[in-house]
Amino acid sequence: MAASLRHAAVAGRFYPGDPATLLADVKSHLAPVTEPVPALGCVAPHAGFMYSGHVAGAVYAGLAIPRRVVVMCPNHTGMGQPLSINTQGAWETPLGRVSVDTELASTLLETFSPLSDDAEAHRKEHGIEVQLPFLQARRAQLALVPIAVGTGHYESLAGLGHALAEVIAAQSEPVLIVASSDMNHYESDSITRVKDRKAIDCILALDARGLYDTVLNEDISMCGFGPTVAMITATKELGASRAELVKYATSGDISGDREMVVGYAGVIVR
Repeated sequence: MAASLRHAAVAGRFYPGDPATLLADVKSHLAPVTEPVPALGCVAPHAGFMYSGHVAGAVYAGLAIPRRVVVMCPNHTGMGQPLSINTQGAWETPLGRVSVDTELASTLLETFSPLSDDAEAHRKEHGIEVQLPFLQARRAQLALVPIAVGTGHYESLAGLGHALAEVIAAQSEPVLIVASSDMNHYESDSITRVKDRKAIDCILALDARGLYDTVLNEDISMCGFGPTVAMITATKELGASRAELVKYATSGDISGDREMVVGYAGVIVR
């Protein structure tokens, strides 16, 4: 197991490295936990907890977290293969280890040939790691399928979504699909809110192609649009009928800087 243990890469930077401090921080963002509702998927941000933790917390506070979770993120580092999955081992955070769901991940790898079993893409990538403390705080035993998405090719993203739906539909227990994404980056608060609303409207309409086209045509720097396209594609095939925006904010709400912000949206798909 030690050879395939993915160590925390951003503990102490994106979130507290001390376990007790981290758990207290996560619980503060989760409060109040509402009556948990089953969901097929969600969008949650992945910035430092100081900026986006309250938005991610609003998402996870309202979800019934199943044992098995697929978390997809953009590949910020450019390392590894374009579509990278882990099929073995575990991921470590200060709150403990989360085992990789070898059965589910291996089946997905066999089903969708563009996927590569590749640890390098995940080694320094933060997009999945920052979701784990929230998931761990809500459910002690988890089985994770981590996927880093480093392609913006629509057919590849839709294909991944179709494969996820096929594999998940064959399971005997529920699987949650998390798309890890921030929204528009490094423009003014006013511009970011207008751009983000256009992307959010497509997500709420469960319109994967519309989201893809809107992000590209409107120059919206939503880093995780690829994972979100795949998540929407999969959840629609699995029977999703609605999506809810549970919280939206920008970094300017915390920093006070309205000239250059990042947007954060929390969406639950049922």
